Amino acid sequence: MILTGKARIAGVMGWPVGHSRSPRLHGFWLRQHGIDGAYVPLAVPPDRVEQAIRALPALGLRGCNVTVPHKEAALRAVDRLDPVAKRIGAVNTILVHEDGTLEGRNTDGFGFVENLREGAPGWRADAGPAVVLGAGGAARAILVALLEEGAPEIRLTNRTAARAEELAAEIGGPIRIVPWERRADALSGAALLVNTTTQGMTGQPALEIELSDLPATALVTDIVYTPLVTPLLAAAQARGNPVVDGIGMLLHQARPGFAVWFGLDPQVTPELRRFVLEGA
Repeated sequence: MILTGKARIAGVMGWPVGHSRSPRLHGFWLRQHGIDGAYVPLAVPPDRVEQAIRALPALGLRGCNVTVPHKEAALRAVDRLDPVAKRIGAVNTILVHEDGTLEGRNTDGFGFVENLREGAPGWRADAGPAVVLGAGGAARAILVALLEEGAPEIRLTNRTAARAEELAAEIGGPIRIVPWERRADALSGAALLVNTTTQGMTGQPALEIELSDLPATALVTDIVYTPLVTPLLAAAQARGNPVVDGIGMLLHQARPGFAVWFGLDPQVTPELRRFVLEGA
């Protein structure tokens, strides 16, 4: 790909940022569609993040993604927030408008829902209670997305109960806190089980949860994608539950940003999945 002086530029801002798969992901779409543009890693230390975000218009960037640990700091650096980012309390996508103003958005919840719809076409959030394990940043976006999609009840459980209670109070809605030691009890009658913790990730301990009370029709998903089939997904598959892996959330959350920066709504395809996973 040859860049010209009219190239559209975006990137991903984080610290560190070398592990990010976003440049590979966006680069695939740019090459696929022959777009005069680039998507670059932006390694910015925490004490410079607001300065870096405010500099985006002066540098001619169309915007950027924001990854850990900058998602909350980005809230303070933009001129306005869309309603979803405001409710989640974190920004992962920044758009530079024509007048130079900055808009913060959050597409993590969108990516989560689109991944489930692709991997389990019959899935509906209003089909029954959802069980969410973990109360970190990803959980915030997923809770908001499930509530906006009509989940009748969310059973939230976290190793630190106070963190789960704080999160439920901030977001509001039909969220019920379940003690971590009773997490298996929360599965009775559930329609969806979501692991947002790092347990089960390569190099981390496996998630310990007894699935015997989980209905056989319940969908199980894990936002971890290294390995692609986590111990939780393997256990769910073995007992006949439908499962959706976590890589699709990463791929789908990237679509809205690419659309506003580069003017084309890209598709998530099997070829894209393979290409991004090969970059591990």
